Amino acid sequence: MAYQRLGDILLSAHMITGEQLNTALRQGQEEKKRLGQVLIDTGVITEQQLIDVLKMQLGVESVDLSSVNIPTALAQLVPRSLARKYTVVPVKLMGDELHLAMVDPLNFVAIEEVRNATKKRIIPMIATISGAERAIATLYGNEGVSRAIDEMQRSIGAMEAEGQPRQAQDAPSAPAIRLVNSIVERAVAENASDIHLEPRETGMVVRMRIDGVLHTMLTVPGNLQNAIISRVKILGNMNIAEKRIPQDGRSNMRLRGEDVDLRISTLPTAYGEKIVIRLLRKSSLELSCGGVGLTGDNLVKFRRLIRNSNGVVLIVGPTGSGKSSTMYTMIGEINSEEINLVTLEDPIEYSMEGVNQVQINEKVGMTFASGLRAILRQDPDVIAVGEIRDGETAEIAMRAAITGHLVISTVHTNDAVTTLDRLVDIGVEPYLISSALKGVISQRLVRKICPRCRRAYTPDREEREMLGIGSGDGVRFYRGEGCAECLNTGYRGRTAAFEILVLNDDIRRAFRETGDSSALREVAERSGFRTLREDCRRLVEEGVTTTDEVRRILNTTE
Repeated sequence: MAYQRLGDILLSAHMITGEQLNTALRQGQEEKKRLGQVLIDTGVITEQQLIDVLKMQLGVESVDLSSVNIPTALAQLVPRSLARKYTVVPVKLMGDELHLAMVDPLNFVAIEEVRNATKKRIIPMIATISGAERAIATLYGNEGVSRAIDEMQRSIGAMEAEGQPRQAQDAPSAPAIRLVNSIVERAVAENASDIHLEPRETGMVVRMRIDGVLHTMLTVPGNLQNAIISRVKILGNMNIAEKRIPQDGRSNMRLRGEDVDLRISTLPTAYGEKIVIRLLRKSSLELSCGGVGLTGDNLVKFRRLIRNSNGVVLIVGPTGSGKSSTMYTMIGEINSEEINLVTLEDPIEYSMEGVNQVQINEKVGMTFASGLRAILRQDPDVIAVGEIRDGETAEIAMRAAITGHLVISTVHTNDAVTTLDRLVDIGVEPYLISSALKGVISQRLVRKICPRCRRAYTPDREEREMLGIGSGDGVRFYRGEGCAECLNTGYRGRTAAFEILVLNDDIRRAFRETGDSSALREVAERSGFRTLREDCRRLVEEGVTTTDEVRRILNTTE
């Protein structure tokens, strides 16, 4: 394959202009990114367009890594470090020819390094970035897990042959460390939020929560589970000898170029200690308005609320609805050198530059209420309270808002309108709510359709009626058929559906006069309030999510 520069290839194929090429080259130098990635990130070309033009110009075959079964043995042929460094995946070995899937088949340095490492003739193939990254995680993750399990079995067998006590056999070893690291690394690659290590009668089942749903990933033999549990407990600075009571711990690991916080919880069960590891990614890429799903009218209302210099803005929804991400997004939008922004959190999930973050510690009396009182003596401009759990905290927040502070917090309620009832129920005076509350953001997380297997179809009458859509011709919805990239679920990633209630004089008057949720909702809708159902309908019509997902989240609110 003769050397050709990617920019020249794209220019000759009339895919980009000279100006776009120069701009992308400058941006690539500044951000230390390759040209193709910059052009894709900026929307100049799509990943599929890049693959098509390279296939045509270079005569290089493409490969869909989500549908290829890669032998685990190839992980030993191409070192993991090389695969990650250049985002390359060994696909198949035929004699002395190694077929290598590459995001950038023009990267001759990568080809040469792999050739030197394997002593094979390299046949480059083109693959998508997401497909290559997922294949690397699966191939090397499975290889690492299998190797660590085999090493642990041999180690325990040797100890048994030497007559060593059971406690020594359960102690963590290098293979146990590698196995735990491989499991966590696989979870990060799959973008999982939690890892469940569950002792069962037949062994320890490893499940991962991906896009809000648990998936079984592997089963570890029962004779290895105690060593794994001990390793995780050491990782979280917990007492490995104590197995009768629940324990909590935390740790930090650097994986795939980013810091990941691990929140670890143990729970004694019939077959041993169950462990749940929550993964908190420190990357702030999703902590943006677009990242959490705020667009259009919702984005206008959101920005209107955060422009207030005083008042209370509440983010509501059940556990796992993305409230914390929205609150951190709001903090990031507000934060500047000109203001003193203080947060009260339990726990602090993301470290934010320029923000004074305070950790709640109820054991020593540092509660939300006492912490809020202390913050008010610190000359704050904006206060973010992780959660309003009681009437005392709510009343202090309301009074702080009336005295000229902007207060942001979260509350567990089902929707925006009934949040006002909830505040009254926990003991806040209606006049305080009416005076201080500026707005309520209610949200739910919905799974997005997998772009790889997304297909259009004609909805039936029940689906249209659920969303209030007429039976006109040409109505098309979308769903995922299921593929290897989405674990055959048809979904990949999540976004939020919102309803945002901005209080105006009419809504405040209706609240003071009646306090009835139904009447309040009618007044709000006349003022432009759009319900969660309406936002879900928009997401379905735009092909972002499915009617099944909408039905699931609406059933939690009605």
